[in-house]
Amino acid sequence: MTESTSTGSDAFGEFIRSQRKLAALSQRELAKLADLSDAYLSQLERGLHEPSVRVLHGLSDALNVPTERLLRFLGRNEVSDGDPSDEVTTESAIMLDEALTDVQKQSLLDIYRSFLAANEL
Repeated sequence: MTESTSTGSDAFGEFIRSQRKLAALSQRELAKLADLSDAYLSQLERGLHEPSVRVLHGLSDALNVPTERLLRFLGRNEVSDGDPSDEVTTESAIMLDEALTDVQKQSLLDIYRSFLAANEL
């Protein structure tokens, strides 16, 4: 299945898998952080299920990805009111940049997050 014909669940699963790998988490580790079963997370990553709002929030917290971003991968834009600030985040732009390797993406995310953490002090 090509990206252009992927369903929302397929795109969501691919995104979750890539985020998990970039965070250097196993399926079991992410499932535990998101309060899900390993089997259910595996099914989500393969596009076999569409997650509930509770699951979205758990994955959002565990992966540090805005829930709205996850909803867009599912093709659910109803959360967005067309607010430009809701369209693309720095982290999502890094994650979706096909010119970067996974290692480069993770490095950029680590640096970006360290800057944000330093600004909170």
